Amino acid sequence: MNIVDRRLNPKGKSHTNRQRFIRLARDTLKEAVARSIKERSLGDVDTKEVVNIPKKRIQEPRFHHSTRGGYREHVLPGNKEFVQGDTLPKPEEGGAGGGGREGSPDGEGQDNFQFALSRDEYLDILFDELELPDLAKTHLKEATTLRTTRAGYSHSGSPSNLNLVRTMRHSLARRISLHRPKAAEIAALEAEIADAKDETTRAELKARHEKLIRRARYIAYIDPVDLRFNRFEPTPKPNAQAVMFCLMDVSGSMSESMKDLAKRFFLLLHLFLSRKYDHVEIVFVRHTSQAKEVDEETFFRSTETGGTVVSSALEEMRRIVAERYPLEDWNIYAAQASDGDNYSGDSETCTRLLRDELLPISQYFAYVEVVDEREAGMFRSEANASALWRDYKVVADGNPNFAMRRVFSKADIFPVFHQLFAKNRKAA
Repeated sequence: MNIVDRRLNPKGKSHTNRQRFIRLARDTLKEAVARSIKERSLGDVDTKEVVNIPKKRIQEPRFHHSTRGGYREHVLPGNKEFVQGDTLPKPEEGGAGGGGREGSPDGEGQDNFQFALSRDEYLDILFDELELPDLAKTHLKEATTLRTTRAGYSHSGSPSNLNLVRTMRHSLARRISLHRPKAAEIAALEAEIADAKDETTRAELKARHEKLIRRARYIAYIDPVDLRFNRFEPTPKPNAQAVMFCLMDVSGSMSESMKDLAKRFFLLLHLFLSRKYDHVEIVFVRHTSQAKEVDEETFFRSTETGGTVVSSALEEMRRIVAERYPLEDWNIYAAQASDGDNYSGDSETCTRLLRDELLPISQYFAYVEVVDEREAGMFRSEANASALWRDYKVVADGNPNFAMRRVFSKADIFPVFHQLFAKNRKAA
């Protein structure tokens, strides 16, 4: 069998050639996409991207005669400077020269190739080779079953699916519209015939009676056109689902630049889950000295601040799981972002909640500690890490489903995100 695809390319573009080009230049596009994350503003992370690709990175390989390099066993006639066995230097590339702003008297070349990625192509490349790790219960993307659900009514079907109420309603409407004689009307006419004394009146009543009987016979009480059957359709429904808890510290110790780093991480996480999975719920929790569940707009836009009690976010997560997400049906995930500052004595409560309450019920828990870029040099070493980081490190050593990373600048966001959610993720 030969199948000929005659569908038109969208908007006059060659979709097949475009996808082939993306495959060929994928490494270059990945580098450009990863680089764009740190250069974009917070609200433009998921927009399209214009990528500059060096010309030599998109040329297809081909065999040709080399004009330079290799070994030569002859000397050209007219040569006065070299003898056999000397090494000839390679000529410089056309247009090459020293630095500065002066022009070059010779050489030519081509500008880099510009290629515009659509939003969907941009996100596909951005989240390539990423997934929610440790899906022990079921695989989310294929975790659907077909369940029969009501889907209206049909004119045909199994007798067991006959809807009597709908059928009788249509039968009554048809009988009224066609003026089918009622049984009471016929019975009353028969009583008049029995009581009639005059033969002429009786003959008229009998003729009228026969007409009603004939009309009642022609207009059936229930006609096949009246039948209505309950219709059912197979509907895909998730067999298992996942929920991601986003826990963000917005206390006074978090500077605006640190909050921006945390928001960039969670925005990437939100885009990743929305793009890759159909059945993932996201719960947003902000905390200062108290934690509360908020909507997406409040999570990313609110300017609330205050003291710091990190355990309040963990307590809020535990409460929400107990109330809304049965463990037998849900995969539990969490991502926490904080600067590591915490109320004195609260770190012990955090480690206890993590080790004894949350990690046993979670498929995966990621902790991201944001550090002010001005203090990056001081806090890159483990010796100068925050107290919360050191306490969490003890918990991470015995729990493979707990991962920790630190972010110092915008350039670290995507590499850290890629490390935490790579398909072949390695423990910290």
